Parts: sequence; structure tokens; C-alpha cells
Amino acid sequence: MIFDYKNKTLQVKLVYYGPAMSGKTTSIKSLFSYFNKEDSVKSIDNSVGRTLFFDFGVLNFKGAEWGLKFLIYSATGQDFYASTRPATLNGVDGLIFVVDSQIEFLEHNLRSWNELKTLFGSEFYNIPIIISLNKCDLFTIQDLTQEGFLANIDYNKFRHISFKKTVAIRGEGVLDSFSELIKFIFPQLKVNLSIIN
Repeated sequence: MIFDYKNKTLQVKLVYYGPAMSGKTTSIKSLFSYFNKEDSVKSIDNSVGRTLFFDFGVLNFKGAEWGLKFLIYSATGQDFYASTRPATLNGVDGLIFVVDSQIEFLEHNLRSWNELKTLFGSEFYNIPIIISLNKCDLFTIQDLTQEGFLANIDYNKFRHISFKKTVAIRGEGVLDSFSELIKFIFPQLKVNLSIIN
């Protein structure tokens, strides 16, 4: 988190993380679309639309005295570019972990989660995290929470963690996930999600 006293702006870094094809890029584009900023998302992808390094966009919100500037990234899920993930996570203030809710992808989800846990070590449990159970329209959410991903991640050890059902391709739950993460980062702050530019 960076305080810009001259411009009275607080800069916050958020990262969407998760396995390949879980819906990270779609989630970011859906979020920016809500604020009519979808064209401002920058992606470095390959010829078939897979993210090579990261997606990136900025959302600015006006506060009573200070403004909030959110730098929003997604880390590539492709293992070939795994070496870029630590740089993307550097200085992160909050995470949205995007899970592919289809049961056959449970192992991929857990591998990506454990990689994140290894990268942060004991500090991992102090980072505000929203678990986005994406593609939940394709799977029974109760099974996923009780027997699948959430049953395997030491959920109760975290200071600030929540899970949200999302269908990123339709925009369902994406804004809610973002708003919940903001509440974790700024528990005393009432944020009016009015975009300023």
C-alpha cells in the first residue's frame, strides 16, 4: 500500500490468482466492465488468448478526502511462465483466488493454492483473501465447500478470508468479491464505488 500525500491518494495492489483457465482474466474484464472501463484492461496473451504474463488495469475511486487507486493484476496460470508470478505478487495488499469449481480440477486448484502458500510462507494467513468459486453454475457448490477445495486449505487459520460463488463469464458475483476484499483491507472505511476516471 502506497500513500501519496501530495495527491491525497492511497494506492492498493490486488492480484487475481489461480490455476490456468479458472477465469482470472474473465473476472477482471467483467469487473472493469461494471465500471465501463473494460477497454482499459491490458493483457499480454498468446495467439489463442491465454495470458502469458499478467492482465493489468487501474480503477480510481473518489473518497471524502482521499482517493483510492486500485492496481489490479492477474497472475498467469500457465506453468511455463510460473517464474513471473512472484513479481506479480510483490507488494500485494489483497488476493482474489479464482477456483475452477468443476470437481475434475480440484487437484489443479490445490496445486495453485499450495504454490501461493509457499511463496508467502507464514505471512500468507495475514493477507486478505477472497476465494472466488468460479464456474459454480457447472457444479454443486455444497460439495465443493464441504468435500472439495475449502476442506483442504486450512480455511480457519486466516485472519480475513471469505468465499463467493461466481460465474465470471456472466459477471455474477465478481463485483461482490471485489467489494468484500475492499472491506477486508479497509474495515473502517465506507467505500462508495463511484469511478472517477
